[in-house]
Amino acid sequence: MLNLERLRTLDALARHGSVSGAADGLHVTTSAVSQQLAKLEREVGQRLLARHGRGVRLTDAGQLLADHAARILSQVELAQADIEAQSGQVVGEVRLGGFPTAMRGLFPATLAVLRADHPDLRVRTRELEPEQCVRQVIRGDLDLAVVLDWSNRRLPVPGGLAQAHLLDDAADVAMPAGHRLAGREAVDLAEFADDEWVSWPEGEFCHDWLMFTLRSQGIEPRIGHLAAEHHTQLALIGAGLGVCVAPRLGRGPVPEGVAVVPVRSGMRRHVYAVWRADAERRPSLRATVAALRGAAGAA
Repeated sequence: MLNLERLRTLDALARHGSVSGAADGLHVTTSAVSQQLAKLEREVGQRLLARHGRGVRLTDAGQLLADHAARILSQVELAQADIEAQSGQVVGEVRLGGFPTAMRGLFPATLAVLRADHPDLRVRTRELEPEQCVRQVIRGDLDLAVVLDWSNRRLPVPGGLAQAHLLDDAADVAMPAGHRLAGREAVDLAEFADDEWVSWPEGEFCHDWLMFTLRSQGIEPRIGHLAAEHHTQLALIGAGLGVCVAPRLGRGPVPEGVAVVPVRSGMRRHVYAVWRADAERRPSLRATVAALRGAAGAA
């Protein structure tokens, strides 16, 4: 009989494309992955992997078994969901991911409610960027994730994932308190064409959104500083080193020397939860989504 954990290892290799990628996804060593795959080859009596340059590729037999493994693991997920739904109890473990300001603005209240209402449920959290969250939900490394997109730039969400809207998060422009526009009731992004910007790191979804948004308004942005944390960005603004977009979720008190002004067009982030549709019936997931919605309403 085929071993489920070895099929899970083969599935991870097929999805990640390498032994090291599979090891990272499964949170084990590359040696453990290699050992599991070698045992699986002995079980089926065929070669599943072939050397390919410095890495490996699936043989025809390996690809065939990997396709079956994906379907088997999906059925296991459905079975787990049905068993949990049958019991109706919120128990077990939920692996929850989220982008930094969701971790700060939503997760503390969410986890406190779940601990009080469902003491037999264990929630493990991980801070990741939205695109990473989606990938890990698809791979099964996360059960649920809180992600975002912007009103003018959507985050691709593949089929097979369910989602629930949590909140629309307004964003302001943060600038030094002495900036020429600091006293305004509202601003347009085009008014900052000559300013230097503080942005998220290159390659992150919000950085790409900022570049797209400014260029769509005829502004070629001058990026002076890159910082992942909003608090770091605001500290740079307070030192007079540029301007930045400052969403409100998880922002906390604005530092001294910083002014925030709403954008006239109503610039917003859409914040929502995503999970695999085949886990839809799990009471633990439903309880976590409900707690997230409650925290979002309070936020």
